[in-house]
Amino acid sequence: MNKIMNKKNKIKTLLKFLKERYGYPEFSKDPFKLLITTILSQRTKDENTYRASKNLFSVVSTLRDIIKLPRKKLEELIKPSGMYRQKAERIVKVCKILIKKYGGKVPQTRSELMDLPGVGYKTADIVLSYGFGVPTIAVDTHVNRISKRIGLVRKEADVEEVRKTLESLVFGKDRFLINVGLIRFGQEICRPVRPKCSECPIKNICDSYNNF
Repeated sequence: MNKIMNKKNKIKTLLKFLKERYGYPEFSKDPFKLLITTILSQRTKDENTYRASKNLFSVVSTLRDIIKLPRKKLEELIKPSGMYRQKAERIVKVCKILIKKYGGKVPQTRSELMDLPGVGYKTADIVLSYGFGVPTIAVDTHVNRISKRIGLVRKEADVEEVRKTLESLVFGKDRFLINVGLIRFGQEICRPVRPKCSECPIKNICDSYNNF
């Protein structure tokens, strides 16, 4: 019981901090562009994703535009994201499936999204939450790392256990705070290497800091 209450108190403090510091995220008006951008973001830095996405969507605006692009041109546009040949192939396959199976629209269920090439848990949950406003928590490296450092999730948990544990503690629109908030917090303070623990406003709830 004490352990459960402890987690609830930590979540309350964390959500208050994230809301005050970062606020609720904005939602995408175009789930398709969000889906493609998230595929581009895999195994690369945010700045590389931004460059590749900006390049691509300065030339195309629909999935049919992407299919019409010569493959070399598509690869050139998304090259900043890395693994551009593999990503180009996946993106074209996704576009063709969306046209054939879903009438050119992005599906709104987790299982359907994860049936698409190159779409895993994180990508599906990002599209659902920021593209369709579904209150789910996308677990990226920052969410995974920080939730374990704080002590909200056991250290051995895989990403699905992390999501399910966090969603058992956070409800409704507050779930939207977790992904974007912890990404920004992870970039600024709770970094993978040399975290700025001395500057951390919520170190009082962090197991990693207090057990050091």
